[in-house]
Amino acid sequence: MSGNLALHQALSGHEKIVVLAPHPDDETLACGGLLARAFADAGAHVICLTDGSASHPSSVNWPSARLAAERHIELIKAVEILGGTADDVTWLGLPDSRLHVVAETEVLAALTEVIDRHKAKHVFVPAREDKHCDHQTTAQHAETLRGKRPDLHFHSYPVWSRWDDPEFAQNTARYDPVRLNTSAVRQTKIAGIRAHRSQLGQIVQDDPDGFVLPEAMVDLFAQNDEIFWRMP
Repeated sequence: MSGNLALHQALSGHEKIVVLAPHPDDETLACGGLLARAFADAGAHVICLTDGSASHPSSVNWPSARLAAERHIELIKAVEILGGTADDVTWLGLPDSRLHVVAETEVLAALTEVIDRHKAKHVFVPAREDKHCDHQTTAQHAETLRGKRPDLHFHSYPVWSRWDDPEFAQNTARYDPVRLNTSAVRQTKIAGIRAHRSQLGQIVQDDPDGFVLPEAMVDLFAQNDEIFWRMP
């Protein structure tokens, strides 16, 4: 099966998919429309690799364990808004911004078990162009897994590269990207993004240097088509 044919089948919603999210919120920002379509049809599953606890490192009121628990709750809420349930989420809870220190064999074993248990043939992975180290490590793990599992189809989705690369369109044109119109579920996707309250400056108040999703970035992903391509 050609790469783009497999991608179009995955985008149709008629075949079950798995989304690998380095952090809670990546799944909704980049794949919220895709997930809503899949949940309404063949089904989907989200594997969140890290615990998201590094977004506010200077907070006293929200130490890493408490923040990780909050982000887990937010992820489940977002998935529920998109049409899934808590059973459609696997939380690996690996160290945020330090995914690269975890043995690849451990990560691959966990990913393989979930993918096979859910009988999915399509796996969506953050683009290698994303500069965040956890996104790049997730993409590297997917590349290794692809070498071991030719029966699976791997597809890329951009997060940070779509936001911060001024030449994003030119740099990804060689992949022949496919756009998914999400207008029918736009309000649902926006609500899913808004469920990640800790990343929108609404929860942690004692870390002025902590991460906050820029509103312009939220608008970019909420108001426009989603973009995918065959993982190169």
